[in-house]
Amino acid sequence: MKQLKFDHQNAQEIIAGKKTVTYRFNDDKAIEVGDRVELVDKTDTDEPNLWTVPGYIEIKTVSTEQLKDIKLKDLGGDSVFSDNDALLQMFQRYYGEHIKPSTLLKIYELEYHPYTNDKKYLESVDGSDLNVKSAVLYADGGSRGNPGPSALGFVIVEKGNEENVLHSGNKYLGVTTNNQAEYHAAIAGMEWALDKGIQKLDVYLDSMLVVNQLKGIFKVKNRDLWTLYETAQGLSEKFTTIQFTHVPRELNKKADREVNKALDAIKGSSVVE
Repeated sequence: MKQLKFDHQNAQEIIAGKKTVTYRFNDDKAIEVGDRVELVDKTDTDEPNLWTVPGYIEIKTVSTEQLKDIKLKDLGGDSVFSDNDALLQMFQRYYGEHIKPSTLLKIYELEYHPYTNDKKYLESVDGSDLNVKSAVLYADGGSRGNPGPSALGFVIVEKGNEENVLHSGNKYLGVTTNNQAEYHAAIAGMEWALDKGIQKLDVYLDSMLVVNQLKGIFKVKNRDLWTLYETAQGLSEKFTTIQFTHVPRELNKKADREVNKALDAIKGSSVVE
């Protein structure tokens, strides 16, 4: 899921319903009307590990204006600006003298929705009644260091209609290995599918080891993987039909992008392949 980051004061105003508009310069997130975007509360700007994700924001409207044409009411009725010159001076203090009256500003009108539990990456913003019984799960896990900072990512699409993305999710896992992260991704995706009533699932992973273990071809010799393997096997037995397939990484890019979304918030180098 895409994210928008806010300093603590602005995040709290959004959560309280006092702030319903935000704006961005040079925004390349391709956020559109109807998107659900996670709200990141930078509780301590200098400590990313302390940042929280209390919920998501639904994008109601998107508009782009030159700074000189912005109506102050479009910024949420912010009364600290007496006119556009005062607004420009504030932006220049924060973002630098390169901000000019002609600079484009993207304005988002938003609506906040809190997460209801700590398994936010399993929550569907589209509701539980998907009316889809067969789906495809693309799952991936990555570690920067192996072991090192790790994350899971998964994307679930309707079988036979892959343009219909039912859900995508990611989660930072802390320090684990690539194979542990891969198991976590498969487990997260299966849990979500079962929760939404999906009965038939095709699971695609780019870890040959994990796929062959789940298919019973390889034995699980690593103690750190045993509990994860048992959890994944238990979940797989709840489906009417399930199939695990190994795919090359280049065919698992959607899930890989979800992994990197989570890891990009953590300082480190490229994901270990």
